[in-house]
Amino acid sequence: MDLPIATPPWTKLGSKIESMCRKAFFEFDLLEGENKIMVALSGGKDSLTLLYMLKALSGRGFPPLDIRAVHVGGEFSCGASLGEVFLKPICDALEVPLVIRHSTKTRETLECYSCSRERRRLIFDAAKEVGFKVVAFGHHRDDSIETLLMNLLHKAEFAGNLPKVPMHDFGVTIIRPLIYVSEQEIKEFAKMYNFARISCQCPVGQISNRRKIKDLISLIEESFPNIRANLAQASLEFGSKKALIK
Repeated sequence: MDLPIATPPWTKLGSKIESMCRKAFFEFDLLEGENKIMVALSGGKDSLTLLYMLKALSGRGFPPLDIRAVHVGGEFSCGASLGEVFLKPICDALEVPLVIRHSTKTRETLECYSCSRERRRLIFDAAKEVGFKVVAFGHHRDDSIETLLMNLLHKAEFAGNLPKVPMHDFGVTIIRPLIYVSEQEIKEFAKMYNFARISCQCPVGQISNRRKIKDLISLIEESFPNIRANLAQASLEFGSKKALIK
């Protein structure tokens, strides 16, 4: 089986995504002198796109990056239902060491909030075990605006995903290099390199509040076609101002 590896030279779309990643790194100073990055790798279109872009950036306008990946498996998977058999050959081809951790969640205990917290803890612990302080997630522009609306509607809080979040209690910093990239652009990029066939297999995720927000945005978009770009811009501008105030 041919591995779905994406490397430069890019098409126009690939060049655009790489350019937006570079923009995020420089505008938000995502590395701050660090060159070690642990990638949270589910194996879905978002995290694989992130991994390919980081490999493409390494040594090209950036110092050579020491990239490793961590995959959290288990009975149920948040995102793509893929494991070491699929991801190990890809990471080997890219010369990226892969760490595997396992979730304890069962069908009876499966719930988005607690599952997310457990997975993050496993990812952060895997990073710290090898001395990595930066953890990269594949959250894109649409993830951010979904988070923004969820926080606004559930907690009266105007807050999307920030490009960079120091997690002081865990001793790591989260970065989101794909924050300027739309989900549609990632879907098209994944189709181009044959890894778009992978979809979320979580039974809870299909009926989650995030799924409802995603559907709501699509509905509003019929009347307000710029909703995604406008919410993303507002979220980043507000987040930047809030960080300056702190």
